Amino acid sequence: MKKGNISIFVPFNGCPQQCSFCNQKTITGQSKQPTAGDVKNAVETALKHKGYEYEIAFFGGSFTAIDRRYMLELLNAAEPYVKNGSVKGIRISTRPDFIDKEVLTLLKEKGVTAVELGAQSMDDEVLKANLRGHTAQDVVNASALVKEFGFELGLQMMTGLYLDTDEKAVETAKKIIALKPATVRIYPTVVLKGTYLERLYDEKVYLPPSVDDAAALCTVLLPLFEKEKIRVIRLGLHSSEDIKKNMVAGAFHPAFGEIVQSRFMLNKVLAYPPGDYEVFVNPRSMSKLKGNQKRNVYFLMEEGYNIKYTSNEKIEVDEIKVVRR
Repeated sequence: MKKGNISIFVPFNGCPQQCSFCNQKTITGQSKQPTAGDVKNAVETALKHKGYEYEIAFFGGSFTAIDRRYMLELLNAAEPYVKNGSVKGIRISTRPDFIDKEVLTLLKEKGVTAVELGAQSMDDEVLKANLRGHTAQDVVNASALVKEFGFELGLQMMTGLYLDTDEKAVETAKKIIALKPATVRIYPTVVLKGTYLERLYDEKVYLPPSVDDAAALCTVLLPLFEKEKIRVIRLGLHSSEDIKKNMVAGAFHPAFGEIVQSRFMLNKVLAYPPGDYEVFVNPRSMSKLKGNQKRNVYFLMEEGYNIKYTSNEKIEVDEIKVVRR
């Protein structure tokens, strides 16, 4: 049975401040606050599609920081579907500094099964520079509490923030791994209109990563998580018209996950020095090797590679065989 999320966005609600990268209306693609009726309608609509194991997911803001009565209104609308087995559970995302035993007890009672924390970075300098309002130790403490209460722990990290580096991102990944989450989301930074990062970008104080820079970094980060059997369930922001309209700069691409996968294939070729080659690849992996809109093909040409691409069913999927011509 396929897994599916019934996503309910609670945009820019509950956050004590606006982080450097945040224009929540743009990220979620909406500004309307959902009601209990909206939750029920979303679930009932999703349940008409059979063959899925659904989870109700409250995303978009800091769920445990919103007005408590409103939070309960949303949870009370979702809870019956967990109790009757229509959905397998409820997933929420929140800030690490808005987690304590009292709120976790409440979430448990209402059928919440997974808690995702927006860590973003495990470097205090980066957190402070990007106006996060919490420390790396807050992430450690909150993660321990979430696991103590028996929730599935998810952690979210961002790459390319102001004052961040690839080296710091790798260290953040290692510190996240040490917390043993079940899942991780990786969001390369996108500069949006109306944010502090836009101001820093305009002042030429901050240069965000490009799509290719971010993809290259993700090829380093992903194996770290995979080695520890931690599932990376999202790479890059969800595509929306609002993102496209409000993006100023940064690493956004609607097929960012595919670009990362194709970058792994590109790295296999780059292990060889520039020259003339025939590269054999399984037909199912040819598009990954050539890259989105043939970006790998053009990149290799610019780097001095003259390559003939040949399909071969005998080659393992996502592997290549390189022969000098």
